[in-house]
Amino acid sequence: MTTFSKEHISPDGLFKSPAFSQAVTVRGSAKTIYIGGQNAVNAQGSLVGSGDAAAQTRQVLENIKTILTSQGATFDDVVKLNIHLAPGVDPRDGFGAFREVVGETAQPPLVTVVFVAGLANPEYLVEIDGVAVVADADA
Repeated sequence: MTTFSKEHISPDGLFKSPAFSQAVTVRGSAKTIYIGGQNAVNAQGSLVGSGDAAAQTRQVLENIKTILTSQGATFDDVVKLNIHLAPGVDPRDGFGAFREVVGETAQPPLVTVVFVAGLANPEYLVEIDGVAVVADADA
């Protein structure tokens, strides 16, 4: 039997947000899934949502969902997201898309949002990478 625990921590003295946790502690027998930076490229290799940050964010999140599903995980298992935005992108567009694709999570992940000078393709407006943790059935 595999056992592990994830504790989302927002200690007293720090802001308590419904959108993100301040820290997460994982203990026990678990499988960690490291998600490489995902852009708004679909399975056919085409960019989705040229010039539209919300549409690109939705595609990025769908790509992440595909990775999670392939590993027996969901967005509830994500403990950390790093969100990279191109100059001029409004983070609220991405937050709206997150609500559409992911909805409410029981324990929101840790989130870091940074503006970067540019991404690998000048048409990319958003890139997200992350970490998820699930029970390790092989342990």
